[in-house]
Amino acid sequence: MKVYQAINAIQFALSKIGITKNGRNTQGSGYSFRGIDQVYNTLSPLLAEHKLCILPRVVKSMQTERQSSGGKTLIYSYVTMEFDLVSSEDGSKHTICTVGEAFDSGDKSMNKAMSAAYKYAAFQAFAIPTEGDNDADAQTHEVAPKKVVITPAQGIADSLPAEEIQYLQELAMEIMALDGKQGLERMEAENLEAEQKVALWSMLPSKVRSEIKKAKE
Repeated sequence: MKVYQAINAIQFALSKIGITKNGRNTQGSGYSFRGIDQVYNTLSPLLAEHKLCILPRVVKSMQTERQSSGGKTLIYSYVTMEFDLVSSEDGSKHTICTVGEAFDSGDKSMNKAMSAAYKYAAFQAFAIPTEGDNDADAQTHEVAPKKVVITPAQGIADSLPAEEIQYLQELAMEIMALDGKQGLERMEAENLEAEQKVALWSMLPSKVRSEIKKAKE
């Protein structure tokens, strides 16, 4: 299968040139990083030369609001992505999976999260050695303690104590980031009481509930 020959050839080329940490995050103690544009600029000609395509696919995504330590609203995005590495010569394929997460004060956190997933998929698949605002590593946000906004349907959890409701809210956020089967397994692992199950179920979006129902079938 020529897909592995292409991957290895690109690994060999990158082992000679690498990608240096030219980006610099100056917030806090600061650190250097390799940006998504550096990855694209270095990888693109090698992909073309060795006839390898990278086809991305979002498997799961989650987005929620958080607050910075200064009270500013931030959008947090988390994605699970799969990348098909396909040889254009014989159609052979290898799929890799990575996750990405990012914060942004505007509407770009999902773009940043997808870029992060791509960047680290490339780093790991091609073993790329070391030596834009669109990159998740370009900024560091100081995030205030998480403020959960998910609430059970009115009247469902009236008899539950506040700390129990908060626990169920955090569990709901965790389940929302999983697929249906994983979410079902996570719920069953908690051994919840009947009232707790009803309250948790009411906190989950209809799409998540549908995925869990399908996983039960």
